[in-house]
Amino acid sequence: VQLQASGGGLVQAGGSLRLSCAASGQTYATAWFRQAPGKEREFVATITLSLDTSYADSVKGRFTISSDNAKNTVYLQMNSLKPEDTAVYYCAATNVWGRLQEDGSYYYWGQGTQVTVSS
Repeated sequence: VQLQASGGGLVQAGGSLRLSCAASGQTYATAWFRQAPGKEREFVATITLSLDTSYADSVKGRFTISSDNAKNTVYLQMNSLKPEDTAVYYCAATNVWGRLQEDGSYYYWGQGTQVTVSS
């Protein structure tokens, strides 16, 4: 499965962006992770085929993950962005049930897309 992430950019604090992750095939779960400079990669959100979702505490209430299963595409709507959301965002997918908030559970990874939030 190949993943193609898009939608990153530069936005002012309080603004919004929508990231997209298009997959070449259907997968059980798709997630977004992010990595800021000098920091470890961290979980952001995940969604399963049955539309169960999970979020990191730092983004709850601001980010929404959704999917269009017919298009094999997952979206991450990011609202009320903060400078600390600045990072490279990666989408990842798996066909195996596991601990979906852990990056080790994902077999397929897309290229990153940069999100920069200015203060």
